[in-house]
Amino acid sequence: MIIWLASYPKNGNTWLRSLISAYYYTNNGFFLGDQNLQNIEQFPVKKNLEGFNYNPRKPGDTIKFWVAAQEKINADKKIRFFKTHNALMKFGQHSFTNTKNSLGAIYIVRDPRNVLDSMSRHFQINHDDALITMQDQKNFTYDFKKKGDYSDYQFISSWEQNYLSWKNNKLIPIKFVRYEDLLKETFLVFKEIIEFIDKLINNKKGFNREKAKNSVKSTSFENLKKIEEKIGFGESIIARNNKKRIPFFHLGPNNNWQKNFDSKFIEKLNYIFEKNLIELNY
Repeated sequence: MIIWLASYPKNGNTWLRSLISAYYYTNNGFFLGDQNLQNIEQFPVKKNLEGFNYNPRKPGDTIKFWVAAQEKINADKKIRFFKTHNALMKFGQHSFTNTKNSLGAIYIVRDPRNVLDSMSRHFQINHDDALITMQDQKNFTYDFKKKGDYSDYQFISSWEQNYLSWKNNKLIPIKFVRYEDLLKETFLVFKEIIEFIDKLINNKKGFNREKAKNSVKSTSFENLKKIEEKIGFGESIIARNNKKRIPFFHLGPNNNWQKNFDSKFIEKLNYIFEKNLIELNY
């Protein structure tokens, strides 16, 4: 059965995966980089769809096989974590997942004003284009390095629809986490996440405080940045202009929308996201 680690892009999913992989896939809780993250892969990727008859050149043609691919993954009846940016929606007659294949999910959300600046830097687009992307209800992503191959297609929709689709779902249990709360009270919020997971998987061993402390310490932003500088990070991308790698861990907790935008753009963002900002207490 699958436990989803879900989010809109640049909302803190990588940090969440780092914490969980350090706690559940090491003996002592110390995070070592990509070798730990490999235990929590993305869904879908091309290898999940081997044997299914779809057109890789047609965006979204894989949707009809997502549930069947999950059934194939779950054939060995093991518990697995998967990262996804997919909205938890129905696509015509096809769903992203179902109760037969999913135990639950942890969804991490972040202030959209900070998401916008992170997206702008990561995807090398200006703030106006990043805002258009975040509002696009038909938005999808895939592995851009594979030209003409949409096997890794994920339908992410808009930032708002993405988080609402998970937050308001009646399909599976959800642990809804604000990035800012995880940042402010990392150990306490992470403890809640572990307790949520352990309840889902019926883990009777109990909470390992020392291991959790090590997980939190070894996945601090400063340490993640050091790991990337020393050995690299698989999710960083190549800059279009100079072909150099753009650091994945750039500002992190120091990303502050109040310093990143002028007053006119801030006013625009506050108007567009007003309902969400109130609901999420931003």
